[in-house]
Amino acid sequence: MGMGRAGSYYPGAERLISPLLHLLVLCTLSSLTHIGESQVQTPQCRIQKCTTDFVSLTSHLNPSLDGFDIEFCKALRAYSACTQRTSKSCRGNLVFHSAMLGISDLMSQRNCSKDGPTSSTHPVIPIEPCNYHSRHHQASRPGTGTGAPEHLRPTYLFCGLFGDPHLRTFKDHFQTCKVEGAWPLIDNNYLSVQVTNVPVVYGSSATATNKITIIFKPYQECTDQKVYQAVTDDLPAAFVDGTISGGDSETRSIWILEKSPGRHVEIHAAYIGVTIIIRQQGHYLTLAVRMPEELAMAFDETQDLQLCMNGCPTSERIDQEGHLQLPVLGLQQASFQQQARVEAQRGLFTLESASRKCREQLEIKDIYFHSCVFDLLTTGDANFTTAAYNALKDMETLHPKREHWHIFPNSATGLRPFSLLLNALLTGLLITVLL
Repeated sequence: MGMGRAGSYYPGAERLISPLLHLLVLCTLSSLTHIGESQVQTPQCRIQKCTTDFVSLTSHLNPSLDGFDIEFCKALRAYSACTQRTSKSCRGNLVFHSAMLGISDLMSQRNCSKDGPTSSTHPVIPIEPCNYHSRHHQASRPGTGTGAPEHLRPTYLFCGLFGDPHLRTFKDHFQTCKVEGAWPLIDNNYLSVQVTNVPVVYGSSATATNKITIIFKPYQECTDQKVYQAVTDDLPAAFVDGTISGGDSETRSIWILEKSPGRHVEIHAAYIGVTIIIRQQGHYLTLAVRMPEELAMAFDETQDLQLCMNGCPTSERIDQEGHLQLPVLGLQQASFQQQARVEAQRGLFTLESASRKCREQLEIKDIYFHSCVFDLLTTGDANFTTAAYNALKDMETLHPKREHWHIFPNSATGLRPFSLLLNALLTGLLITVLL
């Protein structure tokens, strides 16, 4: 049974809680006494280092696994030896004497002998083969000095799809596309993600996502193939085989977390460092993905059609470098009945009211705000406001670079030109009805 799961019980663990908490308090107290100028502790008293070293030596140990007592006793003996070496300079120090009592109590509880091997202050943390972060030593444990240098740590990429639909690629390019039907977002040696888009309103080339299929490909001994599929009004909290996780009983390599039944799920594939967020808002689905760059790039020339990697084909773009390329023809060319039909589908939003509605949830007028306005004017469906807001929040959760979060229309497509283009879109809807 893996450590840290709800409902887990480890024999003897309850006897560790009080002493370990005691030592953690000592660690905090020792840092405070180190700061206080009036304390008895001298600069040579190193009780703080002894305590933090002990915490780092034991923080990764699992009481339910064989060998725990041996390793824990080694750490206690190292802690005891450290306190002995600094005892002269710590005379009269309350934290030091409390630590000595805590060590004695723990050694008695765990039946540790005073003589025997001790732990190194720089332990080798075992690598978990079915955990991408562990394999790449991404995170250093406090006080151990382990972990890869920052320049060697893996780079992560983000891709998102929402609305009518708006695509944010792995390269942080933002596009609005048609892409009706089934299209691959991601297709590499580890992961495949395909979406199906359907038209959202009569007379418009804009579509939205009503189906998402995700295939996690087999990986060594970590997982068999796992397939997840969501369609409108069916956002399951399980893979198609009925399971909610994969991997062995000790360590899950992949699992599904239901955040809001039927509305919001997350899939965590620890073995490849992937996180996927899927939501339903109104009648349509949104998707957000974070993936290591080295794995995202693991594909051949037969897999080059990937919207997340290369964006939408030119023929499928509604925008061109931020401009909505739509014909601007007179409304007089459409009959009154045709105008009324499009107006009824589009709803009652004007440019002003759509902007006001989007500002209720999107305070910054970045591309998410403009996409929201676009969607309201295109569909008249207020659910797209929340979809844009959730897409922004999911991006902030998964995107690795905060400085790249917000994308703004460039100087050539500022607010006024963008507004004109949105009005052109509405005119284009009427013209398309005539075709």
